[in-house]
Amino acid sequence: MANREHLSLLLDGADVWNRWRQHNPKIQPNLREADLRKARLSTMDLSHVDLCMASLEEADLSKADIRHANLYTADLTGVNLREATLSQVDLREASLKGADLCMVTVRESDLSRADCREANFYTAALKGAKFRETDFSRADLREANLCMTDLREANLRSANLSLSILCMASMVGANLYQANLNLANLSLANLCVASLMGANLDAATLIGANLIGANLYTASLVDAILKEADLREVTLSNADLSRSNLSMANLSMANLREAKFVDTNLEGANLHKANLWEVTLNNALLRETIMPNGQRHG
Repeated sequence: MANREHLSLLLDGADVWNRWRQHNPKIQPNLREADLRKARLSTMDLSHVDLCMASLEEADLSKADIRHANLYTADLTGVNLREATLSQVDLREASLKGADLCMVTVRESDLSRADCREANFYTAALKGAKFRETDFSRADLREANLCMTDLREANLRSANLSLSILCMASMVGANLYQANLNLANLSLANLCVASLMGANLDAATLIGANLIGANLYTASLVDAILKEADLREVTLSNADLSRSNLSMANLSMANLREAKFVDTNLEGANLHKANLWEVTLNNALLRETIMPNGQRHG
């Protein structure tokens, strides 16, 4: 239960609360299970505060300092966290459905198994955060920095990740069904056995990415850069890779049935034992490409 004195000070407003925090730096406020629905907490110093299981639905936490806070299983549905700082925060299993986290800083925080459906993370700084098994379905992650994040088995179904940075992100087993990754940077990302069916990867950068066993059925990769990517055993049937760069990529044992490789650069790519049934290779560059029979194209 929340400490009554701490809760009273918080509800007295930002000036009173922040002054008390400055005068009592060693006290870590206890607001466990506090009812703070629709509370006005903008610009407040909530660093190191225990808000475990707190109810913060539709609260205003814009520009708040929430570093090192405990928000485990807290309810932040519809909360306003614009420009807030949440570095090294415990948000495991928290509800952030429909929350506004535009321009927020969430570096090195743990949001594993959190509910982030339809949340707004536009231009958010999320580098190094943990999102294992987090639900981002229909979330807005445009231009977000997700470099080196843990997104293993995360649900990004129909999420908008256009222009996002996912370099070196771990996305093993992630669900990206019909996600928008247009112009996203996924260089060196690990997308092993991820589902990208129907995803939009047009003009995306996937240099050196690991896509072993990934499912990209009907995905669009027009103008994508997949140079030196590992696409072994990948499913690209009915996918459009027109004008993409697959030079030196490994597509051995890949299912490319009815895929489009119009004007595609496959120079030095490995297609050994790949399924090329009814593949369109009009004007494709096949210099030094290893063909399905193991022979190198002239």
